Amino acid sequence: MENVFNISKNLLLLGLEEMGGLESLYCVLSIVLYLFIVLLSIIIVFLVFTDTRLHEPMYILVSNLLLNGIFGSSSFFLKLIVDLITSSTTITHGGCLTQALCVSVFALYEMTTFTIMAFDRYLAVCNPLRYSILITNEKVLNLMVGSFVVTFTLVLISSILVGTLPLCGNRVNNVFCDNMSIIVLSCVDPSISQLYSFSGTIVNLGVTISVTVFSYLHIFTVCMKVSGDSHHKAVHTLVTHLLNFSVFLIGFLFVFIRYRLGNVKLPIVIHVLLSSTALIIPPLLNPLIYGVRTHALRIRIVDYLQKTNAWSKWTKINKHAIPISAISVNRRK
Repeated sequence: MENVFNISKNLLLLGLEEMGGLESLYCVLSIVLYLFIVLLSIIIVFLVFTDTRLHEPMYILVSNLLLNGIFGSSSFFLKLIVDLITSSTTITHGGCLTQALCVSVFALYEMTTFTIMAFDRYLAVCNPLRYSILITNEKVLNLMVGSFVVTFTLVLISSILVGTLPLCGNRVNNVFCDNMSIIVLSCVDPSISQLYSFSGTIVNLGVTISVTVFSYLHIFTVCMKVSGDSHHKAVHTLVTHLLNFSVFLIGFLFVFIRYRLGNVKLPIVIHVLLSSTALIIPPLLNPLIYGVRTHALRIRIVDYLQKTNAWSKWTKINKHAIPISAISVNRRK
């Protein structure tokens, strides 16, 4: 009977307790970051949706990445902002499961989208003459929808398994919930849930990392053959993309392994910083890296801001970065 009672009780987010005395500062910072992510992402997605010149696979994938970033940021920031405003440090069991579901869907779908984008760039750079045949808007949309359905189904099964576990503890070492944070509180042996989560994540990581590495290695090989300024700009852009993906992967892997470290006890602030990285940095950088720094999108954004008078002056964007797709043009020449 005690286990049944524990399932319905609130869980304590220890990461919020560590913010004692600085709630206002963290709240303002969270609001600014969240608004920046949402507003810039929405502008870019709106431009891609309304401008027929941008109805191409690359820009559709960028929009998909940004929409997923909004989803992931919302699942993290909205609860955090409310908690900081109300000085709350708890979350209901149902709320914790829901947030864990959203965070997991965001993380796995982010990796899948990165992978599709890497493969798309591989085809554009290494097979420029056949690119329009190999990748069409319809194929990209099918890939996006299919990968989301698979991701959501896998995560939903995991959440159902975790949700049936009776809980004997209520202390979560973070400011948000993930499946492993709930599993470690279980009163019974959670081997089935852990095995499913572990095997699914390993398979997903294996496929996405393999395809991404394969794609970028071939792109890098082509970049090395391009001479002059185009070579340096393309390599710079490629490295920027890889760094962004690596930052996300580090945060995701920490969430995945932090409760599998055995007797290693890390301060709660380390748990918060490393696990929040995947939910903050990529959604923050994606609009800049894949949106503002992409030549065609940058032009559309500037035109849009000028027409709406939303910006009096536009700061010049770093001229050293060009879209990788430009390499294919050079190869044709």
